[in-house]
Amino acid sequence: MYPVDTPQQLRTILRTLRQSRGLTQAQLGQMLGVSQKRIARIEAAPEVTAFDQIARMVSAMGCRLVIEEPPRERTAEPALW
Repeated sequence: MYPVDTPQQLRTILRTLRQSRGLTQAQLGQMLGVSQKRIARIEAAPEVTAFDQIARMVSAMGCRLVIEEPPRERTAEPALW
C-alpha cells in the first residue's frame, strides 16, 4: 500500500511503479495509447492530470486506487478507580 497525501508523493509512486515493472515511459504510453511525452507530463504533474488518466495508468501497471478513511482517534475513556 502506498499512502498518498501530496502531489510529490504521487509523482514518486507513479514513477517507481513504472520502473519497478521494467517499463519505459514510451512502453507505458503505448499500453495506454498516448505518447511518451504524455506519460512524462503525468509523472511530472499528476495534480493537474485528469483522474481517469491516472486511474488508467495505475491499472495498466497492475495496481488499483483505493480511498481510505483514516482510523478515528479514540477518545480517552475515564479511568474507573
